[in-house]
Amino acid sequence: MNRFLSLLALFSLAIVSAYASSEVDGDALIRQVVDGAAADGDLSTEDHRHFSLFKTRFGKSYASQEEHDHRFAVFRANLRRARRHQELDPSAVHGVTRFSDLTPSEFRRSHLGIRGGLRLPKDANEAPLLPTDDLPEDFDWRDHGAVTGVKNQGSCGSCWSFSATGALEGAHYLATGELVSLSEQQLVDCDHECDPDEPGSCDSGCNGGLMNSAFEYTLKAGGLMREGDYPYTGTDRGTCKFDKSKIAVSVSNFSVVSLNEDQIAANLVKNGPLAVAINAVFMQTYIGGVSCPYICSKRLDHGVLLVGYGSAGYAPIRMKDKPYWIIKNSWGETWGENGYYKICRGRNICGVDSMVSTVAAAVHTTPGSH
Repeated sequence: MNRFLSLLALFSLAIVSAYASSEVDGDALIRQVVDGAAADGDLSTEDHRHFSLFKTRFGKSYASQEEHDHRFAVFRANLRRARRHQELDPSAVHGVTRFSDLTPSEFRRSHLGIRGGLRLPKDANEAPLLPTDDLPEDFDWRDHGAVTGVKNQGSCGSCWSFSATGALEGAHYLATGELVSLSEQQLVDCDHECDPDEPGSCDSGCNGGLMNSAFEYTLKAGGLMREGDYPYTGTDRGTCKFDKSKIAVSVSNFSVVSLNEDQIAANLVKNGPLAVAINAVFMQTYIGGVSCPYICSKRLDHGVLLVGYGSAGYAPIRMKDKPYWIIKNSWGETWGENGYYKICRGRNICGVDSMVSTVAAAVHTTPGSH
């Protein structure tokens, strides 16, 4: 048993070192969280040094001393929170991110954005059951050219639009062989789809939305423009500038995948990247590794893109391989693993299997499609 504990400690140290050494000045920040420095309630002078490193690393500045002091207090609270996340999620690495000066409510308001319930839009179908016997052990649509670069939603609760465009970008690639970056801003400005049976469920730009409603809007509008023709601004105060003559991609249909991980994997492999919702509570402090928290709410609040799955060993001393999903996020390449998140498969962790949609792109030759 002592030998096992020693090997476990060495393995944990190796994980921390691998991620901590990858960022200039980030190692001290991460080590403080993982190693438990500045214990809860301890007004350590080290906190000031770490806050200075944080401000330099992420280009943070504040308008007044009062605001600075408030953000420092939030930062210290988030250090304690990241330490708790590390204890609850030991197969990942948690620490200081660019969101470490935001309260949980500020983080939810500015960087998440799922609204509405687990509803089935009237134009959506339930995806048919697919065979699962011959699924590859590992699969990643990034290796097959169906995924655009990581984007950044900024301080706007428009995650739902990035999840929707990512799925449609992949579907269009499968249909045509052409990878086109689509306009999230069109969805933010123009998509106000509502469910008359659910008050408050309308897609509302930076105030949140739902991927299935975005597909429904795209189906009705005729399609989405290219990102280059309708660039992202990260605000929802503009008027709709949709130009039908510049439609690049259209939706032919979309389906909701059952709450079954084999079916989700089969739909992913056959139909391309999938729009999914997740609870993002552990993502605010996520640095890298495979997130597999012991406890996580299944209340969905963030839209992301499922692009693949794997089973590489990350358990202590490779006792066994644990499968995981590969998630493309919309917080830029400096967050997580170059903008990606890994979360373990098998138990609907953080509700990741609860709202999964696949979309099919129509092949057409409008002026904006070439």
